[in-house]
Amino acid sequence: MNQGFNIYDMWKDYYSQTSKLFDEKIGKDFPSEGMGQILEMNLQFKKMIDESTLKYLEFMNVPSRNDIANLSSLIVNVDAKVDDLEERLEEKLDQDRNQESFSRELSSVKKEMKSLDNKLNQILTLLKSQEVTK
Repeated sequence: MNQGFNIYDMWKDYYSQTSKLFDEKIGKDFPSEGMGQILEMNLQFKKMIDESTLKYLEFMNVPSRNDIANLSSLIVNVDAKVDDLEERLEEKLDQDRNQESFSRELSSVKKEMKSLDNKLNQILTLLKSQEVTK
């Protein structure tokens, strides 16, 4: 029998090497690789659930979150346009009021000018009549 061969030392050496290799693999690749696979699986599952939910809502004729968001955006745009039209209408009404007051002032100035013109004509006729009498 060979005296230099010890099965316990051989097992101890094999255990040490495999343990070291296993620790290296676990320490470097497995956690990040495993986490990446789990995240990718979760993303695919979420995508599948989202798509099936959208199809279900479409089949049941119920608006989805995107439909409601689009509708909300349209309502906001219409509200902005109504506000713009309201502002323009108020400006137009203010201009009309200003034009009305301007036309009233202009007509009163015309009346005053006619009155002054009549008075001037009277004065001129009186002056001419006085010249003729002299």
